[in-house]
Amino acid sequence: MGFPGTWMTESESVVYRVVPKCACSTIGQIMFYSDHGRFFDGDIHDATDGMHKWAIEPSQPLIEQNVTSHKSYAFTVVRNPYTRILSSFFDKICGIQRNGKRYRGNLVPLLVQKYGVDVGGESGTEDFDQIQSFRRFLLFARDTIRWRRPMEPDIHWS
Repeated sequence: MGFPGTWMTESESVVYRVVPKCACSTIGQIMFYSDHGRFFDGDIHDATDGMHKWAIEPSQPLIEQNVTSHKSYAFTVVRNPYTRILSSFFDKICGIQRNGKRYRGNLVPLLVQKYGVDVGGESGTEDFDQIQSFRRFLLFARDTIRWRRPMEPDIHWS
């Protein structure tokens, strides 16, 4: 069965189903704080201890047992779809990621070539028509969600 995208406090007091671009970093930090009395030093997505995550194999049986037995409070957070996809566009498409590279390697060049999306040049620092580029990105998102072309939908906007 599985519960991908699920986080749980070490104390098993709360279970959270992550929805990207819907306050997941803030919620993860609060969950970490509730068990440890301090915030995680860094990006909570990088935490490999101090919190159970489905992506961490030893955590999977604990999460599965907790969720299937309804042992603790479980929740998720959603966001206005427009503001969520707009946030995804600026963060994942226009922005440079923490590793200094573009999101998903060849995705931005594909958007530039096939959809005419502009992201402010190679460095992302040049001026560009953000409204026009966002509208073109919406066509791409529609195509991935509706027809799974030119790729499968991405979790950040589907």
